[in-house]
Amino acid sequence: MRLNGEPNWIEVLIHVEVGSGKVGEFEVGQDVGAVRIPGSSRFDSASKSYYLTASGENIWDKQDAFHFLWRKMTGNVALSATIALSPNGKNPHRKAVLMIRQGLGADATYADIAIHADGLTSLQYREQAGGVTHEVVGNVVAPKSVRLERRDDYVTASFAGDDGVFHPLGGAVRLRWEEPFYLGLGLCSHELDAEESATFSDVKVEEIEHVELLKLYSTLEKIDIASKNRKVVRVFDSHIEAPNWLATRNEFIYNSEGRLYKIPVSGGEPTLIDTGFAVKCNNDHGISPDGKLIVISDQSQGNHQSVIYTLPISGGSPKRVTEMSPSYWHGWSPDGKTLAYCAQREGKYGIFTIPIDGGTETRLTTTEGLDDGPDYSPDGKYIYFNGDRTGKMQIYRMLTNGSGLEQVTRDEFNNWFPHISPDGKWMVMLSYEPEVQGHPADKDVSLRLMELATGKVTTLAKFFGGQGTINVPSWSPDSRALSFVSYQYLP
Repeated sequence: MRLNGEPNWIEVLIHVEVGSGKVGEFEVGQDVGAVRIPGSSRFDSASKSYYLTASGENIWDKQDAFHFLWRKMTGNVALSATIALSPNGKNPHRKAVLMIRQGLGADATYADIAIHADGLTSLQYREQAGGVTHEVVGNVVAPKSVRLERRDDYVTASFAGDDGVFHPLGGAVRLRWEEPFYLGLGLCSHELDAEESATFSDVKVEEIEHVELLKLYSTLEKIDIASKNRKVVRVFDSHIEAPNWLATRNEFIYNSEGRLYKIPVSGGEPTLIDTGFAVKCNNDHGISPDGKLIVISDQSQGNHQSVIYTLPISGGSPKRVTEMSPSYWHGWSPDGKTLAYCAQREGKYGIFTIPIDGGTETRLTTTEGLDDGPDYSPDGKYIYFNGDRTGKMQIYRMLTNGSGLEQVTRDEFNNWFPHISPDGKWMVMLSYEPEVQGHPADKDVSLRLMELATGKVTTLAKFFGGQGTINVPSWSPDSRALSFVSYQYLP
């Protein structure tokens, strides 16, 4: 939102296009949904700016009510603009948007980047007609300009300051589109009986040609499991992986390029954690139940295969736990005495446990194929893990001594990395499409949630991710939210 240099909101526009049925680069301006005060769309050919007025209760939930200036489009497209909401408006939640919309019904599938009057900037989306709107809240307030892009099944948002350089807002969303769709500018007052105004300048509509997407961006996010709304913690122009939620300090710990970092849950600058000689840490790390120790899986020593170590939460010299390698940590028993991990021994992968101070390891699974990702239930009764013994990667659980094996999921997806919420009610998992083998990076994935009491599974989010997204436990201490990493490749 830009308040400085706004137009005089009572000026008379004398450069409005008339007669052609078009409004600048757009075809039609119309109200969508139930509005009490009709909206309007005008184009000033001198300033090349669009002026919208609108009422409308909201662009949210299952029904929208707003004014929409649109054109029909196909293919990969981008829409950018500098947006200024009138400073004399009433509701701090009034919003101006750049939108891609499947249809003109009030409940249509859509995605938009919305700038609210209070500065909140978010990527909103409705996955299917009649569904509930969700959002990815950016960590930027009141940017000068915004941009919305559709690249095949992904919609991404970005923002720019006074320098005009666009940066990813973070958290792209995956949506299916039928062509043609509607692309345009929107405005709602967030009040049934109020009219608001906004100016859209520097508007550009672009058809995106195929380009090599060479630059990787990683977004550290948290998602509320009740609303399914996402919040960007930080966007990185580098590769990061596997956040742990550190309850005692309200921080995240993640790995990048062999090192561990911590960052406040609210966002900010990351800080390097001293891990001594261990400078090739992979994404299998975690926090002890009492919050005093970090466990890492590092491959900087010896034969350069992964070995499990522990070190103080503040950093320091690692203490070796597993003598044999490769060993990849995944779970810590609730009493803090035992670690669970995936390891390869004699050419076979399986689930193992070992005392926290090292010693003799115990093999719990011996099946052919791969068992991976073990994590404890908070009551210490079960170890959950993923295994491919049916030909698909599915979730299983067993008693902590390896007996009493039960299959937990039975569906068409390949499901990885089960993590149980601290209150024991939920299991989150990373789900790949049926044709995907292993747990590679750079895939269409879903973050899915199972209610353990009923077995009901719901999808929290669909995005581009995979390896590094939720390899390790990432629940908030109150069991209401999760942290994860999503990825984008941009030009």
